[in-house]
Amino acid sequence: MLKRYPTARYIITRAGWYFLTFLVAVTLNFFLPRMGASNPVDIIMAKAGGGLDTKAAQAKEEEYLKEFGLVEVDKNNVIQRGADGKPVKTPGWKQFRNYIFMCLRGDLGTSFLNYPKKVIDIIREAVPWTIALQLPTIIFGWIIGNVLGALAAYRRGVFDRVFFPLALLTSAVPFFAFGMILMYAFAIVMPVFPAVGGYAGNLVPSFSFAFFGSVAYHYVLPFFSIFLILAGGQAIGMRSMSIYELGTDYIKYAKWLGVKENKILMYVFRNAMLPQLTGLAVSIGMMIGGALITEMIFSYPGLGMALLTAIQGNDYPLIQGCTLLVTLSVLVANFSVDILIGFLDPRVKASMVGGR
Repeated sequence: MLKRYPTARYIITRAGWYFLTFLVAVTLNFFLPRMGASNPVDIIMAKAGGGLDTKAAQAKEEEYLKEFGLVEVDKNNVIQRGADGKPVKTPGWKQFRNYIFMCLRGDLGTSFLNYPKKVIDIIREAVPWTIALQLPTIIFGWIIGNVLGALAAYRRGVFDRVFFPLALLTSAVPFFAFGMILMYAFAIVMPVFPAVGGYAGNLVPSFSFAFFGSVAYHYVLPFFSIFLILAGGQAIGMRSMSIYELGTDYIKYAKWLGVKENKILMYVFRNAMLPQLTGLAVSIGMMIGGALITEMIFSYPGLGMALLTAIQGNDYPLIQGCTLLVTLSVLVANFSVDILIGFLDPRVKASMVGGR
């Protein structure tokens, strides 16, 4: 039946592959943090076990193990014990099953490092910082990069010979390396901006001029460490596509017909913009996980810093929650772009129909 509807077949096929990818990612997301031999409950016991005698501390630890589903319990919610008297550990497959059911209910578990705080609350606090850092850099980087790239393709000459190597250089530098360069230059050698943090340590988040001023001051280096690289990459792509369009037969024919230059340039830039729009859609969809390394370098209070803290503390639930959110955002972004291209690109449409 789907052979009669090639577009529906295309969407369902792509959705199936992305769903399969999601299942593999979720499985790895669950089991990889657990490959270490350390016991994450020890983190909580280090905070809560002080002043308890051995027996009380053991009972407290078993209570935490039961709460996090790490040991088997019977129908009466009593911990099952082996022949040696030690609690029976819950098999990995059963922990994974419980984890899936929890996620379906919208419960990502409780953080070990921030017990008894829920993982979803930690992520809810971190994501706005990540979006506030990523969204403006993506939008401004895309606009300015495309304008400069189109200008370089149109004007050529000295401007292009100077601009193109600079754009190529900035786009080739990794985010973490560029961030460290900016930190060293403008926070250490010339202490103009703060090196780490999202705001001053003596302030409490509030709706006040002092707090927002501090946020803006700490925002400068992380912003430019991402913005310059994104703008350089967009400029190179737009320049290449514009040069290609300027050399096509329809442009030569339009010039031969005497079409005004402004109208020709409008067609050139509109056609060159299609892959750039695709890149913008991908960047916006992936912005949740796009600045993780930058946030770690600048200790910015976003999702990247939350993930780094979780990895250092072996906080399984928080690691799983952060990586699950990043995985979902990346897969949804790529799937949306695939569908968008399927409707906008005539070549993809032709392949849909031709595959019947």
